[in-house]
Amino acid sequence: MNPMNDVVRDGRLLRGARSRRTIVRRAVDVASLAGLDGLSFGGLATDLGVSKAGIQTLFGAKEQLQVAVAEAARKAFEEAVVRPASAQPAGIARLRALVERWIAYAAEPLFPGGCFWAANLPVFDSRPGPVRDALAGQQQAWRDLIADQLRRASDAGEVGVPDADLAAFQIAAILTATNTALRLGDDGAADTARRAVDGILRA
Repeated sequence: MNPMNDVVRDGRLLRGARSRRTIVRRAVDVASLAGLDGLSFGGLATDLGVSKAGIQTLFGAKEQLQVAVAEAARKAFEEAVVRPASAQPAGIARLRALVERWIAYAAEPLFPGGCFWAANLPVFDSRPGPVRDALAGQQQAWRDLIADQLRRASDAGEVGVPDADLAAFQIAAILTATNTALRLGDDGAADTARRAVDGILRA
């Protein structure tokens, strides 16, 4: 084996990985505004000043790009919302932190178009395939996280929520509606969301 060949190959792999990250970061922003359907190799190539063929080589088909973008959005969301909230004690404190971090994520948008899933789930919810599966799984994981904190809070006597899954569904729906209201310029949407969530917890 030629060590020089290994160095060249490793260098290409590193450059390819960096290129993928750059392309995906831009694609996440585009998809938050125009949807995953709005992505195109040509558009990304123009935005980034790279060749369309180079992007196609890295991702293959558009569907593979879309799945990679959904995964990148999930990771960014976890860094902005889930990880900071996990510093709080499990139960009601962590749940409230999740809600507050989510409101901040939408009010001072992590993505230019606001909530990535609000922009893309309505398009793919009736279109079976890997993209729908990725988005649906991410949405379910978010509701499961909320439900888990509600159960912990209930077990600790912090709240009296009889059906954690139902309450998690309601809270997730409130937050999605908050994103829409914020995009439409409703400055009171965040406070409305907090009151609505408090109503569920008090009930």
